[in-house]
Amino acid sequence: MKARSIISSAAFGPETLNVLYRAFDEAWASVAGNFGDDPSVVDRARIRLANALLSVASEESRDPEVLKRAALVVMAGVYQDRGGKTS
Repeated sequence: MKARSIISSAAFGPETLNVLYRAFDEAWASVAGNFGDDPSVVDRARIRLANALLSVASEESRDPEVLKRAALVVMAGVYQDRGGKTS
């Protein structure tokens, strides 16, 4: 739930937050299987995804699919830069 708290604390209006939540949930559903079952690894990955999503969002964000794809690109770059490490 930490990841969704990060999103909810962002300075966006309610409509934009709803779009962000949807984009986050859809993005997570598409990559969750890559992070195993360790709760700490999953939590860190979800936090990275939330931060990646916020890095591409704006108050004008209205398309969750566009946000989802952009956040996944950012997140993939983070993991590539870290050599694929999840810690």
